[in-house]
Amino acid sequence: MIPLDRKLLELIACPVCREKVSAQNGFLVCGKCGRKYPVRDGVPVMILPESRK
Repeated sequence: MIPLDRKLLELIACPVCREKVSAQNGFLVCGKCGRKYPVRDGVPVMILPESRK
């Protein structure tokens, strides 16, 4: 797993509810709605079909 840049992480928001996300075990996790978005080769995949609830 390639770590995300901290500055990039500060800019990323959940596309569903627009809340900030945090990096956890290879996913970006929304603190509000709980959706999990995978990070593949250091690139966040922030599209709904790829997310998990």
